[in-house]
Amino acid sequence: MKYVIKGGNRLKGEVRINGAKNSVLPILAATLLNKGVSILHSCPRLKDVYSMIEILRHLGCTVEFDGSDIIVDSSGIIDYHIPDRLMRAMRSSIFLMGALVARNNVAQISFPGGCDIGHRPIDLHIKSLKKLGISIDESYGFINCESKSICGNEIHLDIPSVGATENIMLAASMADGTTVIGNAAKEPEIEDLQNFLNSMGAKISGAGTNTIVVRGVKELHDTEYTIIPDRIVAGTYLIASAITKGEVVLKNVIKRHVDSLLSKLNECGFKISHGNDFIKLNSTGRAKAVDMIITLPYPGFPTDLQAQMVSLLATADGTSIVTETIFDNRFKYTEELVRMGADIKVDGRIAVVKGVDKLTGTNVVAKDLRGGAALVLAGLGAIGTTIVEDIEHIDRGYEDFSENLKNLGADIERTM
Repeated sequence: MKYVIKGGNRLKGEVRINGAKNSVLPILAATLLNKGVSILHSCPRLKDVYSMIEILRHLGCTVEFDGSDIIVDSSGIIDYHIPDRLMRAMRSSIFLMGALVARNNVAQISFPGGCDIGHRPIDLHIKSLKKLGISIDESYGFINCESKSICGNEIHLDIPSVGATENIMLAASMADGTTVIGNAAKEPEIEDLQNFLNSMGAKISGAGTNTIVVRGVKELHDTEYTIIPDRIVAGTYLIASAITKGEVVLKNVIKRHVDSLLSKLNECGFKISHGNDFIKLNSTGRAKAVDMIITLPYPGFPTDLQAQMVSLLATADGTSIVTETIFDNRFKYTEELVRMGADIKVDGRIAVVKGVDKLTGTNVVAKDLRGGAALVLAGLGAIGTTIVEDIEHIDRGYEDFSENLKNLGADIERTM
């Protein structure tokens, strides 16, 4: 599949932000724990969400996807083994390790898939779960987990890993005793997982800080919960507005979740206003370059918006320096931007972006999710026609991407 984009249209209008991919996936894994019914609202229809649903159904759950609501009944789980083909479909399948062993005392998974954006070891997950008394061995490509009784413990993470923090929370929520997670990740999606687990009877506090306390409970109950808006999708549309000199209003968005991006967009010279649940970006001219962007864990600038921001800076007035500190292979998309006329030099984890007056349309290839989205944004602002191929990557993170952009005034078609 590919997008055909005729650049130059000014985006204007409103777009509603749906639930966060990085929240709904661990929360879907968490639905295994209550042995009952979980009703989730504001769920995005994404390839990764469908992959997680397929895994839950394989394990024996009944799952319905109605509009933006997902109803999971996990009372009938019959399996603890996740086939290799399902694990490879997405990175987030790793969350099932903690949830499954907490539910069944046993789990067997293979190594997860996901975008090729650099080395993403799961050592921290395994090391942490072992500290909870879970026996883990790796053989014949599978990770085998087993525990007669999960016991609370103090765990200090070497780095504030989002996935490891979430896996510990899932495994510890029904452990004997209290678990304290030090140097925990502070992303909003961590807080969302805490709030979901607490909504079905868990006792977790501290999410959003670097210390999370999980007091294990014996059982959990049915729940109904609304997923937080997707801050990365919100940021992508704000940058699209900036690139096209547009006037776009985001609805259903939490400002503090995108403050680091808004700060950089202000530096670029854009006018931004906001209210309780909306953010508006009005762009009337060329972006100014920014001295430096460094990707960092939340509340720093998110690595998942680095590529989209570089697309904007590619036509900014001046030179910008962008440093990627989270993943070691996340500048692959810049080769495609250079094909469109961008002046970008990459040395390891640093990109020097010299703004040019205009990018020009050509054939480019999406090599990962966020890099693919960045190419679409570049095409919206470029002269002529841009064809973005392999857009299946983009489908993993953006619901109705081309339709939403069309509604804002973009000339974009999805085709074979």
